[in-house]
Amino acid sequence: QLQLVESGGGLVQPGGSLRLSCVVSGFTLDYYAIGWFRQAPGKEREGVSCISSKGGSTNYADSVKGRFTISRDNAKNTVYLQMNSLKPEDTAVYYCAAYRLYGSMCYYVEAGMDYWGKGTLVTVSS
Repeated sequence: QLQLVESGGGLVQPGGSLRLSCVVSGFTLDYYAIGWFRQAPGKEREGVSCISSKGGSTNYADSVKGRFTISRDNAKNTVYLQMNSLKPEDTAVYYCAAYRLYGSMCYYVEAGMDYWGKGTLVTVSS
């Protein structure tokens, strides 16, 4: 059974940090690129970041560039999203998604994802 499970969300003050994890099971992460997405209340889901299957290529949305860092540990079948300098506008449910793409490219286009997690809520508020 293919499964992605996000964790690490919670309540944090503006300027704070969180690290999200996405643990995959049921398939080998080595051949999959991973995207992170988020959906804020009342808004459409948007792409945040992605990482290639080998981890050599990453991309970020302009809104998070310089503050978020995506990484992966294929041996642990886990992808991380380190979020620093959080802002209230980062409040959202964060999702990870996997798609089979072996190599040095990645993208975070919602329609291109094969598998999705159920999300973890991040709330940035004082």
